[in-house]
Amino acid sequence: MIDRPTVIHRTPDQLRAQRARLLAEAGLSYEQLAERAGAWTLRLEQQDIWHTIEGIDYLLDGTVPAEQEEQ
Repeated sequence: MIDRPTVIHRTPDQLRAQRARLLAEAGLSYEQLAERAGAWTLRLEQQDIWHTIEGIDYLLDGTVPAEQEEQ
């Protein structure tokens, strides 16, 4: 049997709500989280939240963060 990845479908409104919950969980604003991510000063839990938010932002607007475009 072949293992297939699970696909989760979310509406844009559900993604925005998840993003807001994640920011609240991190206890930081988006700007603070981004700044600390750039300086590599996030705790492990916050780093996981940051990567999830980046993914949500990509799904919502289709843009790739500048640091990823350079790679």
